[in-house]
Amino acid sequence: MTTKDILDKDGVRLPIKIDSTSNGEYEPIPISKRNREGNKLALEWATKNAKSKGQTRREFLVSSCGAASTLLAINHANAYYGSTGGFFDVTTESALETDSANAQVGGGEFIFDVQGHYVNPEGDWLSRIPPDARPYAGMQKARCAAGGEGDRGYLDCLSESEFIKDIFLDSDTDIMVLSFVPSTHETEPVTIEDADRTREIVAELDGSKRLMIHGRVNPNQDGDLEAMDELAENWNISAFKTYTQYGPGGIGYFLHDDAGIAMIERAKKLGVKNICIHKGLPFGPRSYEHSQSSDIGVVAKMFPEMNFLIYHSSYVSTNEEVEFVAGAGRDGIDTLIQSLVDNDISPNSNVYAELGSTWRLLMQKPDDAAHALGKLLKYCGEDNVLWGTDSIWYGSPQDQIQAFRTFQISNEYQERFGYPAITQRVREKIFGKNAAVPYGIDQREIQRLTASDFVSQEKLAYQENPQPNFLTYGPKTKREFLNLLKWGG
Repeated sequence: MTTKDILDKDGVRLPIKIDSTSNGEYEPIPISKRNREGNKLALEWATKNAKSKGQTRREFLVSSCGAASTLLAINHANAYYGSTGGFFDVTTESALETDSANAQVGGGEFIFDVQGHYVNPEGDWLSRIPPDARPYAGMQKARCAAGGEGDRGYLDCLSESEFIKDIFLDSDTDIMVLSFVPSTHETEPVTIEDADRTREIVAELDGSKRLMIHGRVNPNQDGDLEAMDELAENWNISAFKTYTQYGPGGIGYFLHDDAGIAMIERAKKLGVKNICIHKGLPFGPRSYEHSQSSDIGVVAKMFPEMNFLIYHSSYVSTNEEVEFVAGAGRDGIDTLIQSLVDNDISPNSNVYAELGSTWRLLMQKPDDAAHALGKLLKYCGEDNVLWGTDSIWYGSPQDQIQAFRTFQISNEYQERFGYPAITQRVREKIFGKNAAVPYGIDQREIQRLTASDFVSQEKLAYQENPQPNFLTYGPKTKREFLNLLKWGG
């Protein structure tokens, strides 16, 4: 066994991860027959192509050719089933020619991921759950080589160092915003203090700014409005994050309710212009109404000086995405677009659509991906679609990056529905340039700071023998999902 075979000696993990993994906010959705056949074909092609290049299958899959070959196999399976409205624009030769593969799945874009997560393996939250509970133990990642001793030593597999490896060493991500999960303050698996500590670790050298953090607030929950002051004044937060479908007794709220207006007005007074709002991916029937985005255009019009960042873009994973038709009454992304239209919010205004989990799910459905991205670019504007991955739940975000670098809306869909082509200019905007505006960062300054920081030095050495996991970490079955809701694993 060579050093390149440490994590997956048989080379059975594909670099583009198409599976049923959830981010824990929705019940895992089994992948389709088309997806299963695409994965099977990808492994078959990897075996053949590795042999042609004189490599082990693991060596091949870790390479750029491995990613390109996998995307080609996915294209082939999609086309066989008639799904050609969107596709991964990868040439056949890239499966064997490294320069060609690098040109297509590689890139030097500035990548700003505005939705990331990690789990603190030593947090005080562990003291508030039953002693025999094993949170996150069901994740494949929890069986990593870094797992420590004791009943919960496996949580080291989800620690800051593993987070840094997945996000910055195994992917092309430059900077990320650490976001929060819906919870009370007492049950947060990552507190604002934890997030700040992780930010300090990543910035160990040269003062780089690779991590930014949100402040979690649910204004329909006792004490959260008052806590906004402390979050803004003491933690250098870049935005407030809220979940409109979360609240006491499972009852959510709308942003144009009294509680929502109070939150926005308080954020404005505190000088925090960004409100990040979880929409779509409803937690269940009781939260469905408040996961829709009919309120977004209303508050965007009321507060033109504020930025409203719609996390998940209001996507509903069980929908079939089709062309937006005004007044059709569809849910999900279309409720966001309808709200913008109804309130005369023009493209590239103060409403931003974020792709965390949305793009990850759309990777499985190319026609839906073409409609969803086409609608967001058309109605939110090419300056107002933001890159997010919701990782660590989906493992390293590199596969999402590589897939997006190559995705294209077909000429047929562009002509029929008026969708724009996804040009390199548009990709660069979505990957990072767009988010730099509401988050108030200077791309060149960030790249200068990160060019020689702790992470970049680690990455330079790491690239001599990269060891990507090619694993996803969130729940993959209904049972795992229910366990996660109960105890976090």
